[in-house]
Amino acid sequence: MTAPGFDPVKFKAGQRALWNSASEVWSDLPAEFAAGAALLDRELLRLSGLRAGQRVLDVACGTGDTALAAARVAGADSMVTGIDLAPDMIAVARKRADGLANVEFRVADADDLEQEPGSYDVVLSRWGLMFSTDRAGLFRRLRELLTDGGVLAAVTWGPDQRSPMMSLGGSVLSARLELPTPPRGAPGPSGMVDADAVRAEFTAAGFSDVEVTEFMVPFSVSSPQRYAAFVKEMSPPMMKQMLQQRFGAADDPTTWQQVADAAEPYVSGDGTVQLPSSTNLIRAVR
Repeated sequence: MTAPGFDPVKFKAGQRALWNSASEVWSDLPAEFAAGAALLDRELLRLSGLRAGQRVLDVACGTGDTALAAARVAGADSMVTGIDLAPDMIAVARKRADGLANVEFRVADADDLEQEPGSYDVVLSRWGLMFSTDRAGLFRRLRELLTDGGVLAAVTWGPDQRSPMMSLGGSVLSARLELPTPPRGAPGPSGMVDADAVRAEFTAAGFSDVEVTEFMVPFSVSSPQRYAAFVKEMSPPMMKQMLQQRFGAADDPTTWQQVADAAEPYVSGDGTVQLPSSTNLIRAVR
């Protein structure tokens, strides 16, 4: 259920603009983040039981990491389709495909996706489902798109307090910019943190054998200052524009020092910042 006054059209327009602006960042992820993302891709492929020749849909595919990994595992006789509502993300994904004949990318909003029932054997999504403005409808639609016995495998972030890689920097920036706190369960990175609620949503959509398990991603960066630099790298241009307007510079020293300070409690004995972060691994069967 969305909050009173929530405007899905406005939200989608904002998301499209945000992710278009972030496409360059996501095309070449910082090494510290890319390692954790790749680990999650391997977990998704394992959970899905992906086999050669299967038809795969990657929902909210971004710049194509998961879809490309699936295409390589499933082989030449498969077809992997990645969809995303941000055209710039899709443009990057197509460039990265570079000759892979068994993968395609197209601009599409999963909340409005219309295809024949039973079009796919596997549905994947890495950090994408929580941006849906109608999760109940989306999950029913994804179930219908699967063949009988088909598997959905997805990952979402866990609770903010257990996901410092994502939440530390975001909390500092939100406080500095006085951004409103989204309502609990609202679309966004924290929209599907409650494992019991997620399990109930997929079950209500008609899936069987629904499993939601916590997976801690072992993120690590070399120092608090490097963490601040990482957050700056990952912040989309729109966020940097807000900092520019508010403090006169996207590189506002106070902001980024506060981000570094937030990482200090996570410094280990060797001086590195250890940020193991919670995710929900989801597996559900039609």
